[in-house]
Amino acid sequence: MAPPGSVYRPRTGVPVARGDVISQRLARFHGNAPSGQGERAGRAPAPLAAMFADGTAPGADVESLWRSARSARCEAKSCQTGRISTVESAAQSRTSQDASVQTDQSKDAVQDFQQEVQVDYTSLLSFLQSVEDAVIKELNKNWKSRAFDGFEVNWTDQNETVLCLHTLSYPEARDQNLQVTSVSWNATGSVVACSYGRLEGGDWSTEKSYVCTWNLDRRGLNPQRPDLVVDVPSSVMALAFHPSQPSLIAGGLFSGELVVWDTSRTEDPVIWRTGLTGDTHTDPVYQVTWLPDAKHRNRSRLLSASTDGKILVWREEQDGRLALAEGFAIVAQQIPRSTWLKKFPWGEAAVGVTSLSFSHFDPRVFVVGVEGGYSLKCSTAAATPALQGAGGSVPLRAPAELTFSRHSGPVYSVSCSPFHRNLFLSCGTDGQVHLHSMLQTQPIISLQLSKKYLFCVRWSPVRPLVFAAASGEGDVHLFDFEKSSHKPALSLKQAAGERPVYCLEFNVKQSRLLAAGDATGAVRVWQLSSDFTEQGPREMSRLEQLASEVTD
Repeated sequence: MAPPGSVYRPRTGVPVARGDVISQRLARFHGNAPSGQGERAGRAPAPLAAMFADGTAPGADVESLWRSARSARCEAKSCQTGRISTVESAAQSRTSQDASVQTDQSKDAVQDFQQEVQVDYTSLLSFLQSVEDAVIKELNKNWKSRAFDGFEVNWTDQNETVLCLHTLSYPEARDQNLQVTSVSWNATGSVVACSYGRLEGGDWSTEKSYVCTWNLDRRGLNPQRPDLVVDVPSSVMALAFHPSQPSLIAGGLFSGELVVWDTSRTEDPVIWRTGLTGDTHTDPVYQVTWLPDAKHRNRSRLLSASTDGKILVWREEQDGRLALAEGFAIVAQQIPRSTWLKKFPWGEAAVGVTSLSFSHFDPRVFVVGVEGGYSLKCSTAAATPALQGAGGSVPLRAPAELTFSRHSGPVYSVSCSPFHRNLFLSCGTDGQVHLHSMLQTQPIISLQLSKKYLFCVRWSPVRPLVFAAASGEGDVHLFDFEKSSHKPALSLKQAAGERPVYCLEFNVKQSRLLAAGDATGAVRVWQLSSDFTEQGPREMSRLEQLASEVTD
C-alpha cells in the first residue's frame, strides 16, 4: 500500500484519479470490491449511495470522575493516618532509672574481663622505684612554692552586679517619721534587726520607738511586716546582736539606759536592763558592744558608750538587772585643749564619745571617736583614775593612750580592720574618711567622699581592702583600695531626695549581704557582687604596704 497522499498506480500502467482510489478503498472496507474482484467473490456490487444515509443518534451522558478522584487523592495526602492524641508531660515514661550503660551487662562478661586483667607487679615496683627520687624532688619543689599564696577556690557562681534584695520597713514607725538609727545581723546571719529613733537633734527621750526583726530565710517574707516588733518607751540609738546567741539583742536608749531583749520570747522579751540609777549614763547611748567575760566562758559582758564621756561595762545579774562591772571616761587631760569639752559640776571635764570599735587582734585595745573630732587609741588595761568625785558604784579610769589627727567636725564612726592589727577607719561631719595606723598620729589616707556628713564606716569582713561608708546625701559608698585610693569603686543610691543613710552593717556569716538604714525609715539589704567579696592573691601584701606608709 502506498503512503497516504500518494497516487496509486495499478500494474497496467493506466493512471487512476485520487478520488477513484478512495472509492475503491471504501468499497474494500465495506466488503464491496470494485468491478472484477466482486465477481470473483460471487457477490454483486452495491450502489455507493446505498452505503451512506443521514440519521440522528440520541445523546449520551458520561459522568466525569476526574474531580472526585482528585479530591479523594488530596484527602488521602492531607492525613495518611488517624488523629494522634498527645499529652504534655515532664517525662515520657512513668519510671526512670540512671545507668552507666544502656544494655545489661552479663556476669559472664564481667568475670571474663576481670580474668583478662593481669598486673606485672614486679615491673610496676621496678618502675616506681626508678621514678621515686624524681617525684619526691618535684613534690618538695611544689611544697616550697609560694605561687598560690592567698588563692582560694570559689565554688559559688560569679555575680557581677550589686542588687537590692529587700526594702524593709515598719509602717507605724514611718507614719511617725522615725528614722533607722542602727542595724545589726544575728549570729546565724539570717535575721536582721533595726532600731527606730531620731538623729536630727532635739529631745525625744519620751517619744515611743521600736525594735524590729526580719528573718530573711523565712518563706513568705513580708517586707512591711516584721517578724517581731518591740515597743520601746525611748528612742533606741544603738543596737547589737549577741555574737553567739542568735535571739539576744542589746539596745542603747536616748534616756541613757541599756536593755537586752530575747527575741524568742514574744510576751515579754526584756530579760535585762540597767534602769535609771546612779551608774546609768546621763546622755544618749550611741554604741553598744558585747564582750567575752574573762571569768565565765558561758557569759558575756555588755559595753556602752555615751556622749556623757563614759564607757561602761555591765554584767548580767540573776534578777534581770545589768550591774556596773567597770567603767572608763575620756577626760580633757588626755586630749588637746581645742577639743569640745563637756563640763561637770565637780570641776573636771569629759569628752563625749560617739563611737567605739575593738581591735580584732588584742581584746584590750579599742578606738573611740569623740565629739571634738579626734580618734583615740584606748586600752581596758589602763589604771589611771578619771573623773574624781563623779560618784557611782565603780571608780572610773582614763583609757586613752594616743590621740590621732582630728577631723574638722565630730567623729561619728570608727572601725578597726579585721585583717591588720594597726589599721582603723574614721569618718565624721566633714565628709571625710581617714585611714589611720595606730603607730602614728597622722592619717595614712584622707578621702573626701561626701559634701555632707558621713555617718557610718565599716570594714568588709572578707576583703582586706574594701570598706563601706554611709553618707548624708543618701548614698552607700563601696570603696576598694585595690582599684583606687581616691574614689569609690561603686556608689549605691539608698534613699531618694538625698535623705541621709545613718547606719550600715556587713553580714559576717553571709558575706554578700550588706544592710543599710536611712532617714526614711527603710532598711535596704544589698547583695554585693563577687568583686567585693572575693579576696585577691596579693591583697594582704597591698594592705601591709598601706600600713607601712609613714606620714609623721
